[in-house]
Formats: sequence, structure tokens, C-alpha cells
Amino acid sequence: MRSNSPQRPLSIATIGGGSGHFVLLSALRDADHLAISAIVSMTDSGGSTGRLRDELGILPPGDILKCVLALSPYRELARKLLLKRFTKGKRLSGHSAGNMLLTMLSQYSGSFSEGIQGLAQMLDVEGEILPVTIDKSTLVAELTSGERIFGESAIDLPRGDQREKIANVFLVPHHAEQVRVYPPVIERINTVEAIVLGPGDLFTSIIPNLLVPGVKEAIKSSKAKLVYVSNIMTKFGETDGYNLEHFISDLEHYLGRPLDAVVVNNHIPSDEMIANYNLERAQVVAVDDLEAIGNKYQLIYADLIDEDSDIVRHDSEKLANALLPYLSSLDSQTLSLVKASGTEG
Repeated sequence: MRSNSPQRPLSIATIGGGSGHFVLLSALRDADHLAISAIVSMTDSGGSTGRLRDELGILPPGDILKCVLALSPYRELARKLLLKRFTKGKRLSGHSAGNMLLTMLSQYSGSFSEGIQGLAQMLDVEGEILPVTIDKSTLVAELTSGERIFGESAIDLPRGDQREKIANVFLVPHHAEQVRVYPPVIERINTVEAIVLGPGDLFTSIIPNLLVPGVKEAIKSSKAKLVYVSNIMTKFGETDGYNLEHFISDLEHYLGRPLDAVVVNNHIPSDEMIANYNLERAQVVAVDDLEAIGNKYQLIYADLIDEDSDIVRHDSEKLANALLPYLSSLDSQTLSLVKASGTEG
């Protein structure tokens, strides 16, 4: 990333998917002294992405596209152009221009990762974007009833008024015995100084990354600080009735190690917003014991809500103001250790 100082950048990895990952990268992208590697889930199966995946057998481009847009200096113009959806044509209708462009680049180059690099180069992306895997797979959720739900979109959008809780999630590979991690992902996890997870749907955006063999093991052995940006609202069919402690417990189960810091919203949405979400069986994520959370983790407790949005979501500027001081403190600690060891410069 940009730097006006000779001090080396702090290397961080973000792990997630969907719009939450876009907001996180938007919060971090303009910070000095950060070298960002975005690790992206590859299980999206809905909308334009799902159609391209089913019709052409490609890896899902949608979440990758969001990351490219977030890290591009031309992001506002690029969003208008690349998120525009075609409305005419039997096959084009409903697809976004960006998904089609990334698909074309990937198919022409014969490599999904090369297609990502091409699009990133075209938009002067600062940082790198890494699919967690380049193997095709399906996300499966096993419910407490024993029922299994196949596909991210089916898990994400439950049918009916009631559904059992998710007991476990796993990946089913399409063409191999197991899903293989994209090797640069392990390289980054082994070398970064901080890993930031969330915000985003717990079981369909964050945890799928941790299910790819090798990722959890690399995180367990990594010296990086683990930071979790908590969701503001629960989601029907995934995290019904969850409080912050439930989110942390489930995430740590799949991580295989404890978190170091937790970023938590402290601003309650408007009554009208809450009422609208209650109609969708979603509630504000409550905290059972804030003091206990603060004693166990570095607690970053701040107003994170985007007041200009029609939905409850994180404001990227507020998230930056909350998260960057913590990351800067890691940068200072690292620099002090380097100086103490006599290896600087």
C-alpha cells in the first residue's frame, strides 16, 4: 500500500466473502503502512455468480469482483460500470458486467487466478486478492435434525418459517478427493502480522475459508494476531438467537485457536430498522457479558453503523477509525522488536 515513510508496511490478511468483505477492505484500503492480502471464499452459488458457475463450470466470480472494486483507486466509477446488470439478451440478462469480464479473462487465460490478476491490473488494485481455493466445491450445512442443505445460496436463504440450527458445515469437492488450498494463501498466512475476519455471514462467508484443508492448520501455527469484526445483526437460518459469545465460540471452533481482538458495534439501530429486521427473524447481536469479553480479548467497542444506509451494515469510515489504531499498535510493537533485535534496515 501507499507509504510516505521508510517504515516497512504492516502485512495483514483479510478473510471473508460477500458485501461484508467489501466493507472491510474499503475501511483498510486508504491506510498508510498496510500491505493487504484478501483471502476470498469460493462457495458463492447465487445470482449471476451461480448461473455462471452452473452454465460454464467456472469458479464463482462475484466475491472476487467485490474485492477488486474495494481495492481499486477507481472504485466509484468501476462500481457503476462493473456492477451494472444486463437487462437485454436471453443469456446476458441478469449478469453483471464485472462477472462477465472476470469470466472472460479467466477462460481466455485458462486460469482463474490469472484472470483475477488481469482484472486487478486493469483497475490498478493496491494489494492482492487470493481465492482460498481454485478447486470447485459445494458448501454443505448439516442441521441439528440431521438434514443436509447443499449450496451456499440454499443455506443463505432458507425456505419456510422455521429451520433447525446449523450443527456443522463442510465442503464437498466436485472433481477431486478433497479441496486443495491455493498455495499463496498459506504463504500469506505464514507471514502476515494480523488476520482480520468478518464482518459477514458466519457459515456462508467466513467459515467456508477455514474448511479448506491447510488453512486452519496454517492459522493455528501463525504468529499473526487474529481480529474478528462482529456482525451487527443475526441472520435467520444461520445464526438465529446468537449473541456475540456464540459467534466467537463457533468461529474459534473452526479456527482451532482463540481470537486476540474483537471489534463490536455499540450503537443500536433505529426502532424502525429493528422492526423491519424482526420481520425477517433477525435481531441485533447482543452481548451477554461485555466485561468478560473485555477481560479475555482486546475489545474494540465503537459505533460502527452506516446511518445513510437503508439496511443495517458497517460504515467503512467508522470501521477504519475503530480498527486502524489497533493495527497501528501492532505496527509499533513490531518496529520496536526489530529495533531491539538490531536487525532494522
